[in-house]
Amino acid sequence: MSASQHQNLAIIGHVDHGKSTLVGRLLYETGSIPEHVIEQHREEAEEKGKGGFEFAYVMDNLAEERERGVTIDIAHQEFSTDEYDFTIVDTPGHRDFVKNMITGASQADHAVLVVAADDGVAPQTQEHVFLARTLGIDELIVAVNKMDVVDYEESTYDEVVEEVTQLLNQVQFNTADASFIPVSAFEGDNVSDVSDNTPWYEGETVLEALNTLPEPEPPTDAPLRLPIQDVYTISGIGTVPVGRIETGVMNTGDTVSFQPSDVGGEVKTIEMHHEEVPKAEPGDNVGFNVRGIGKDDIRRGDVCGPADDPPSVAETFQAQIVVMQHPSVITAGYTPVFHAHTAQVACTIESIDQKIDSSSGEVAEENPDFIQSGDAAVVTIRPQKPLSIEPSSEIPELGSFAIRDMGQTIAAGKVLSVNEK
Repeated sequence: MSASQHQNLAIIGHVDHGKSTLVGRLLYETGSIPEHVIEQHREEAEEKGKGGFEFAYVMDNLAEERERGVTIDIAHQEFSTDEYDFTIVDTPGHRDFVKNMITGASQADHAVLVVAADDGVAPQTQEHVFLARTLGIDELIVAVNKMDVVDYEESTYDEVVEEVTQLLNQVQFNTADASFIPVSAFEGDNVSDVSDNTPWYEGETVLEALNTLPEPEPPTDAPLRLPIQDVYTISGIGTVPVGRIETGVMNTGDTVSFQPSDVGGEVKTIEMHHEEVPKAEPGDNVGFNVRGIGKDDIRRGDVCGPADDPPSVAETFQAQIVVMQHPSVITAGYTPVFHAHTAQVACTIESIDQKIDSSSGEVAEENPDFIQSGDAAVVTIRPQKPLSIEPSSEIPELGSFAIRDMGQTIAAGKVLSVNEK
């Protein structure tokens, strides 16, 4: 299969709506995990009194997650359909893990939204849909899960579809393109095979819908942008920054610059999956070594780019944000933490420039005194520490961010323009 047919897929939705089970089922149905592994998980799940969690166990392979029964980190899993090689970015549904979800969803080309038929749209369903939209995911497959729990009732499915459609319209998702599929991840209905339990449903299965997703255009013609996730010291090689290439191409011999640390050098080696490669492209997770760069010169949150077109570092930037939840009002001077690519930086909202009508996108008010939950606004932001960020119109992959405070995501946004240092 050619490398061009690769997709990153986010699985989003409210906690306990069955995301992990659906993922486990997809991996199982596509032969990505052997029968005996599922058997092993089944026995373990039953021993812990969590019979039926075996598919979820495939994803949640951290011991702590098994004990708690929730997904914590983003587990990357691969499976292949007739059309694509998929990497699943399993995005945690729990509120404390929303910032993982943000770094997860922003890496996805498309998303599957899981909504439980017996519960419908829940608070995190809204939050995830909203984030997916803000972070540039355009196509959604909606899996109406747990149909077995509601006895495969068509009327229940219709109600959930209606509810989700309203939610998608609110955030300007194109619902004409969304597919709604009644599934039971637990029983396997309509995941890879058409189910006899839903004779009233005539659409695609989940796997068929995944096969018909549009091919993502790899952003190879944009300049190289590689946010650093970690920096290691490896004996015999030296300092090895690791991260995922968001845009552009990295070749050995390239001269690169790390911003905002403002150091640079020549790329000596690039490694992927423990093998040396001459070049790497968007979506590749790489470790690389740069001549003359030491472990203390760069850090997580830096962005690597070409020395002659370095990543921009913002003195201030203007952004459009949407406030999801905030206990009171947000005014100029408010300083929460911004999560942008791999960086986490406290930033001050210097001014609230416009309030936007979120249904029409028109300006509702100039220079409002405050904004609150549910409002969309254009704001000017001043990072408290150097931050590398790009206008979303130029490099969308580095133009989105989440705003967190008090242990929760209070807003998400995209960068309109950067006033560089």
